[in-house]
Amino acid sequence: MEILWGSSREPELNAALGEWCRIRIGLPRPFVAFTSLGVFQNGELLGAAVFHNYEPESGVIEVSGASSSARWLPRRVLFELFSYVFNQLGCQLAVFRVSEKNTRLHRIMRAYGFDEFRIPRLAGRHEDQILFTLTDDAWRSNGFHREHRKELSISTISSLRVSDSVSGT
Repeated sequence: MEILWGSSREPELNAALGEWCRIRIGLPRPFVAFTSLGVFQNGELLGAAVFHNYEPESGVIEVSGASSSARWLPRRVLFELFSYVFNQLGCQLAVFRVSEKNTRLHRIMRAYGFDEFRIPRLAGRHEDQILFTLTDDAWRSNGFHREHRKELSISTISSLRVSDSVSGT
């Protein structure tokens, strides 16, 4: 399994991952000012995450994701994804908007330590969305990653530099 980052250093990959995710989610407009992460196995894209709506002043970022396989989110990928959000960008809160129909993802997010808030009609007149939020404190204490028991060094995160973060793309 290979994790590839799209950013201002890899603009074509970033655009392709963002568009793939947008189409799979069913969003009407493309993402703007974002960084992306793609998970590949044997050259096949299994899933992608898009980091967008970054608000560095409040330490908040929205993350959207889509997949073609349930195999795209092993612990190693989850750790890299949230290391970017909390360790590299220094965010204190990650926000995910999830369809009320995606109950499989709801179970995963609850187990991971997310708080959830149902917002009526957020996806239109006939569909609610669930806002799932994860704080940096909840992430560090959720027990999923033995990496939290070790001192993190910048080399254990990703080679993606902070200068290539969502605020610069």
